[in-house]
Amino acid sequence: MKTWLITGVSSGFGKEMTKRLLERGKTVIGTVRKKEKVSDLIEQYPDTFDCQILDVTDIAAVQKVVSNSFAKHKAIDVIVSNAGYGLFGCAEELSVDEINQIISTNLLGSIILIKSSLSYLRKQGGGRIIQISSYGGQVAYPANSMYHATKFGIEGFCEAVAQEVAKFNIGVTIVEPGGARTEFRYGSAKVANLMPEYDSDHGFLNMLDHSKGLAPGDPVKMAQRIIESVNKNPAPLRMVLGSLALSATLESTSSRL
Repeated sequence: MKTWLITGVSSGFGKEMTKRLLERGKTVIGTVRKKEKVSDLIEQYPDTFDCQILDVTDIAAVQKVVSNSFAKHKAIDVIVSNAGYGLFGCAEELSVDEINQIISTNLLGSIILIKSSLSYLRKQGGGRIIQISSYGGQVAYPANSMYHATKFGIEGFCEAVAQEVAKFNIGVTIVEPGGARTEFRYGSAKVANLMPEYDSDHGFLNMLDHSKGLAPGDPVKMAQRIIESVNKNPAPLRMVLGSLALSATLESTSSRL
């Protein structure tokens, strides 16, 4: 798997994966909203890091990045839909704009990226799609309703697409990490305008405060497991990363059954 296209490589799993792949001589087409956040990679890997400016809520821009990338690199082996963020707040606390923004980013942006890539992957004879989701695509907690809505949604989309494209040698993997020491918690997460009526549901504020203790997951190890997954055939449909994520997923699915 020589060439990868990864969205959201300025931080978190996207950046960790990009660094590891570039170190191994792979080519990465990485999308960011601001190039200065990856200036070190641009300088260090001028020939193998193809940095593209992209806001995944811009449907036409997503389609253009995909088409231009396949035209430039001829073949792309792995598409990683990674760009996204967390939105915390109970349903009544959320504004319509906040709801629209997270759906446009986490759900619609991922759908358009994957859909736009399918014809190219099919015509080149196969490839791998990796959707970075969360164990929050299987487990739901209060004050996370819209985040769960996007993750439950993209998992249903990917599970259906995996069945549609298997005959074309295209594998789809949904990655469900638990809490990790990334900017997802300590930088990019957004919080709604909180109401005192829901104070008992605001325990996430402790989670977002790194002075209260960091998340247990190691993003470097998780990134490595994600990279390794492309060598598994058939592609694993789901990967749960982290002991807390695994235990919560098992509990939730057992309860559902």
